[in-house]
Amino acid sequence: MEIKPMRILVVEDDLEECSRIIECAKQRKDIELVAVTDSDVDAIKQVKIKNPDGIMLDLELNNSSSGNTDSFGFLENLKNLRCNPIVIVTTHINSSRTYEILHRNGVELILYKGHPSYTPNQAFNKFISLRRKPTSMLENSIETELKNEEEKISECINSELDLIGITRNLKGRQYIYDAILFLIQNEDSDESVIQYLTKIHKKSSSTITNGIQNAIIHGWRISAIEDLEKYYTAKVNYQTGLPTPMELIYYYVSKVKKMM
Repeated sequence: MEIKPMRILVVEDDLEECSRIIECAKQRKDIELVAVTDSDVDAIKQVKIKNPDGIMLDLELNNSSSGNTDSFGFLENLKNLRCNPIVIVTTHINSSRTYEILHRNGVELILYKGHPSYTPNQAFNKFISLRRKPTSMLENSIETELKNEEEKISECINSELDLIGITRNLKGRQYIYDAILFLIQNEDSDESVIQYLTKIHKKSSSTITNGIQNAIIHGWRISAIEDLEKYYTAKVNYQTGLPTPMELIYYYVSKVKKMM
């Protein structure tokens, strides 16, 4: 028996992203777009009229023609309707706290737009995959996917720091690790990385910075120059022969993102 196309409502305020989504849907026989809107207010109206199987929901609606600048209100209103669409949120925010709130509000899956593998086609594939899974399996599947993603990032960071001699017994190593992870997971945060580190470690900014610098000095002292040139390819200060704390942190933020 032929399966009917999955009927998707798209809530997205980026015109270029809307065009990509529409073009992608045209290439597929298993997806049908019932409506595309940039407004959470209009989206609720479309849900009532079209009763979609799934909703691709942009979390940030800063360019919306009407309604709110985020989709939290939409999710609250959706709970009051007599329908149960699969909701996939797409967002530039990479925050476990935000993700927890979204899941509590009925979101099945969150796709980070900054991830190299993100495409509208990936989102459509997820919709089809979720439609085929029993409801009881959805929550475990989502939690496993998020956990696996963070574990991969963690393994990459630790492996890269090991290669340049910034050993795990150094306090500065923990500061560096936490800084890299924070910047990868909170790309659009207004909080500076040093502010974040002082808050979670309850240390002064000078203590944090000195700890990171001492870890760098240790790594450059015990590692062979050949290893440093191989594994740390960014330029270093020609006078000190060392990267600054921020240079090293942002180098590995970029490197780990490319590895994921």
